[in-house]
Amino acid sequence: MDWNKTKTIFILVFLILDLFLIYQYFEKKNSNQYELIAESPFEERLSENEIKYTVLPKESVKERYISSKSKSFKVDDTRKLRNQEVTLYGNQKLSAKLEKPFPLSEGTHNEALDAFVKETILSGDLYKYWDYDNAENAIIYYQTYDNKMFYNNMNGKLVLYMNANREVTYYEQTLLENIEEFNEKEEVLPAIKAIETLFTKGYLKPKSKITKVELGYYTLVQLTASHVLTPTWRIVINDEENMYVNALEGQIIQFDTEDKILE
Repeated sequence: MDWNKTKTIFILVFLILDLFLIYQYFEKKNSNQYELIAESPFEERLSENEIKYTVLPKESVKERYISSKSKSFKVDDTRKLRNQEVTLYGNQKLSAKLEKPFPLSEGTHNEALDAFVKETILSGDLYKYWDYDNAENAIIYYQTYDNKMFYNNMNGKLVLYMNANREVTYYEQTLLENIEEFNEKEEVLPAIKAIETLFTKGYLKPKSKITKVELGYYTLVQLTASHVLTPTWRIVINDEENMYVNALEGQIIQFDTEDKILE
């Protein structure tokens, strides 16, 4: 065996391997640099404007549009409600007065209230706490699907009215049913891109703080009895202002007396 020849072959092999590893290292380094270059400018603009934000969802998500219909409440539905005086309005709205008011021990929302909703109200497990309406002294819940809320949806809403003693005395309810997913799943706009849209359009002011970002649904098309809803980012600014961005198409959605989509 020619040891010198063998040694030379080993040296060449290891040299080639080293060159390959060095090449891989710089490729990966350059790739990471490109990612930073692609991602950093907007984040730098947020920093320059002293805009802070909570931890954002990072994972890639695919969602579909969903359709639903307003539930027509029947007399049989009212029979399921015990110790309540029930009234139906046009079949799509139910109002009930409680024979025994429910006392709210603290704040405007707690686990006991959630349990009351689930146990006392038709399909109560589908609703999630939203907010307290000081003017009406009422607590608002909205319906959910796949644990995602139907934002500002008058057709999937539960309002609990309280008396001066902080007791829930009656409630009004609407409900969406026959919920179905349709069309192919589409890639959801990343949360940071939704924030960038708000910033670019002037809805995110300097020194703001984004305190919550979550995915839900907004009614895109509303017909007489059926509805089409689209995945929507809810972005909470300074713990008080809610902004919404269509998570599939990217438009800003503004809620007022008549919902508007802003280009």
